[in-house]
Amino acid sequence: MAKLSSQEMRKLDDAARAGWLYYVAGQTQDEIAKALGTSRQSAQRMVALAVSKGLVKVRLDHPIAKCMDLSVKLKNRFALQSCDVVPSNINDPHSTIGLAQAGASEIERHLKSEQPKVIAMGTGRVLRACVDELTGMQCHQHKIVALLGNMALDGSASPYDVVVRMAEATQAKHYPMPLPVLPRSRIEKEQLHNQHNIAHNLALAANADATFVGIGNLGTHSPLRLDGFITQAEQDELQNKGAVGEIISWVYDRNGKLIDCAVNDRVASTPLKAESDKPVIGIAAGEEKIEAILGAMRSKMINGLITNEYTAEALLSID
Repeated sequence: MAKLSSQEMRKLDDAARAGWLYYVAGQTQDEIAKALGTSRQSAQRMVALAVSKGLVKVRLDHPIAKCMDLSVKLKNRFALQSCDVVPSNINDPHSTIGLAQAGASEIERHLKSEQPKVIAMGTGRVLRACVDELTGMQCHQHKIVALLGNMALDGSASPYDVVVRMAEATQAKHYPMPLPVLPRSRIEKEQLHNQHNIAHNLALAANADATFVGIGNLGTHSPLRLDGFITQAEQDELQNKGAVGEIISWVYDRNGKLIDCAVNDRVASTPLKAESDKPVIGIAAGEEKIEAILGAMRSKMINGLITNEYTAEALLSID
C-alpha cells in the first residue's frame, strides 16, 4: 500500500471524525458541519468517505474513535469549547507526532473563511511545525498577528517565530511584534508598548477572532530557558514559586494562577483573557507538559486543546 501524503491523511482523519460524529455520537449532518467548520455538503461527503474507505462498520475502525471519546471527556471535565485528540505512540511518552497535522487542519478551517479574520499566533516548535504543514492558500482577506516578540536580550532571535512563515504560505497580511520576549524592566516594557505600531499590534492580537498558542513547561527542557529568554537562576526561582508552565511567556502554577514574579512583571506578550468567547487553542503533548497543560486549562486562558492520546489519558487520570 502506497504511503499517504499528509494532506490525504488529514482527509481521512476528517472523514473518521465525521463518521464518528454521525454513527457514534448520533449527530446530524448540519451539526457535523458546524462542529467541523465546513458546509453540510462537505460533511455529507466526509461521512460517505468514511464508509467507502471501510472506516465505518458496526463501529468506527480507526484509531480516531478512542481519541474522540477522550476529547469529549476532556471537553466536559475542563469546560473546553473544543478538543482534538490525535493517536499517539504508546512507546514514546514524549512524542508529538500528529500534533502538527491536527493543528494545521484547525488553522486551515479558519483560513478557509470567506469573512475576514484576525488570527493571532504564539511561537514555538509545535506551532512552527503546524505552519509547515499548511497547504498553499490565497487568504488576502485575513490578518495574521504575533502575540509576542521572539528576541532575547542580546538581540538574538528564536528560530520558531511563525507569523512570517505563515504569511508566506497564505498570502495574508501579517503583523510581527518587534519586541524582546522579556525587556529589562517593567518601565522598558511600558515604553515599548506605548510605541504606535506596537500598541496597534497588541490591540489587534487582543481582539483576534482565533488564537493559537503553544504550552511550555518549566522543567528541565523549558523552552524559555533553552531559547535563552531566562537565566538558570530565574528558572530556579520560578520552580521554587510553584511554576509549572507558560503560555506566550506568561508563567502560571498548577492551578492556572499567574505567578507573582519578575518574569510576569516584565513579559511583553499580549495578555490573554480568561474565559474568552473566541477560540484560544493550545497545542501541546508529552510527559513533560502534562502539568503545564493542566494548569493552562484550569487558568481558562485557553478554551481549546489539541493534544494526543497518551497526554489526554494522563490528564484525565489526575484528580
